[in-house]
Amino acid sequence: MGLLPFPAYVGLDNLKRALLVLAVDPSIGGLLIVGPKGTGKSSIVRSFARLLPTTEVVADCPFRCDPKNYDSMCDVCKARVERGEKLPIALTQMPVVELPIGATEDVVLGTINIERTLKEGRLVFEPGLLGRANRGILYIDEVNLLPDHIVDSILDAAASGWHTVAREGITLRHPARFILIGTMNPEEGELRPQLLDRFAVGVHVDTIRDPKLRAEIVRRNVEYERDPKGFEEKWRPIEEEIRGRILRARQLLPEVEVDDSIYELVAKVCARLEVDGYRPDIVAVKVARALAALEGRTSVSEEDVQAGLELALSHRTRAEGLKPPPTSEEIRTALSEALGRRPAGQREEQADKRPFDKFFHKWAPLHKQAF
Repeated sequence: MGLLPFPAYVGLDNLKRALLVLAVDPSIGGLLIVGPKGTGKSSIVRSFARLLPTTEVVADCPFRCDPKNYDSMCDVCKARVERGEKLPIALTQMPVVELPIGATEDVVLGTINIERTLKEGRLVFEPGLLGRANRGILYIDEVNLLPDHIVDSILDAAASGWHTVAREGITLRHPARFILIGTMNPEEGELRPQLLDRFAVGVHVDTIRDPKLRAEIVRRNVEYERDPKGFEEKWRPIEEEIRGRILRARQLLPEVEVDDSIYELVAKVCARLEVDGYRPDIVAVKVARALAALEGRTSVSEEDVQAGLELALSHRTRAEGLKPPPTSEEIRTALSEALGRRPAGQREEQADKRPFDKFFHKWAPLHKQAF
């Protein structure tokens, strides 16, 4: 079965929002998708990758270095620039590099081929998945089944944006800036809290029980199988609009301002919820900025903060690991209290239809959407 266009997936609103946020600001970090099998986690990630704009890369570089950014280049490309070489440029789509469950450390991290290096008199590096995923997406299905030390190495690279390989006195440093997306089915094993917290954003995906929505899922898949080209053509206008929206948001992001009151609001909520560490506060603010940019605004709203907190805290440990992650209702209540309002989570939840969601809903008459 082929991949449906990204906006054609029924439901999954929070996951769609999280993916678009990472497309606008990849520096936010990794995304962890938690849910049972068969809920579309893997498929929607692959469809999402097709929405991302093409990028310029050094054509013959295994790390797809940015030819216009010397500081982010690998050691080899930097040396070529310093020698006065003109780097060949190619325009490519952002890749999705998948990490298999049985991958070894060398496959993931890469290795220096000592024999060829000594024989050829030049550094010969065999890139791992981290290198090939640079400026792309590193997708890990069932991340909870990987050995902890490999997951830890991946998260280290994702956090720093660089990976260094050292062997027999020879070292090589290359960029490892990628959008990290992991999925896990909690029924098949948990992820250590120390690793869980290092994913910047978390989204829970549940099996849809509503018969009408399930029927719509089946209808769209059958329609796609019957006429893939026609189905893709019908959804192309909204795909192009989303792609353009991502590009505009990337350009606008540096202009988005965060008022001091927003920083204080996020800190109050995280303190009230006893969230461990400070990384969640930072992530919540960065997500809120990206959401504002997606809406074409240069200031962060309370609605952006709420969405940012929900994405940043849904998988976080609390009270030094003694409390489970907060629920959406707990986050909304803590936010209302931090704002000095009477908690009215149920009323606000029912009334909440942010412009982001309306962006998808406006196509409903044409495509019978059921978000």
